[in-house]
Order: sequence, then C-alpha cells, then structure tokens
Amino acid sequence: MSNTIKDVVLSDDRPKSLLLQKHSDYLASYGLNKDDYEYCMTEYLRMSGIYWSLTAMELMGQSHRMPKEEIIEFIKSCQDTESGGVSSSVGHDPHMLYTLSAVQVLAMYDRLDCLDVEGLVRFVSSLQNEDGSFCGKY
Repeated sequence: MSNTIKDVVLSDDRPKSLLLQKHSDYLASYGLNKDDYEYCMTEYLRMSGIYWSLTAMELMGQSHRMPKEEIIEFIKSCQDTESGGVSSSVGHDPHMLYTLSAVQVLAMYDRLDCLDVEGLVRFVSSLQNEDGSFCGKY
C-alpha cells in the first residue's frame, strides 16, 4: 500500500478562477522558438500537440491566434507519399494516432482537401486486423 505525500502547499492568495488569457498566451507562443530545447525534445509529439493546442484554443475562443497556414503546411509535409499515413513530425514514421490528429485539425480548419484522401484510406485500411480492430502502424 502506498502513502500519500503532500508535496505542494497551496497558499490562499492563489487565483480563484481560470486564467484563460495566460493559458492562451502560453499556447499561442509555444513552438515559436524552434531552437528551444523543449521544442526539439517533443518533436515526436508534434502532431498531437498541435491538435490538443488548437482544440484548447478553440474552447477558449482564441483559435484565431494559431498560425493556421503554417500548421496546414506542416501537416501536409508530414503525410507519407508511399503509405498515405501521417507522422508526428517530418521524417518520422506514419502512425494511426498522428493521422487522426492531422485529420481532426484539418477538419477544424475545413481544409481536408490538403491531404491525399485516397492515401489516408489506404493507410488506415492497411492497419485493420482480421478481427476488425486496428494497429497503430505497420
């Protein structure tokens, strides 16, 4: 059995409401410095990060602050021409998870025309197992 450890003491002067502007400022500025250590170390999460950041910004009414055209170009550059799948970042292997994130982002932008849909269908179909379930990658 584990013991609960109180490792943080919250003071009474902490904010009592969600600081939406601070959250949206952080998400809008995240990734601007491509030489940043965190940016480089999270490359394998890039596509999912874009999806979750854009979704959060949409919920906060701040999605207009995201670099729409840059995001669309990035997604296009991550689609593998051979398999049809989308990777987490340029030069990575395509995976079902990142393909889904890319489709969701482009659906939010109403820009599904940016991807090779036949390639996407081919990729997803190739990942279906005999029992109807799916694996993430080849």
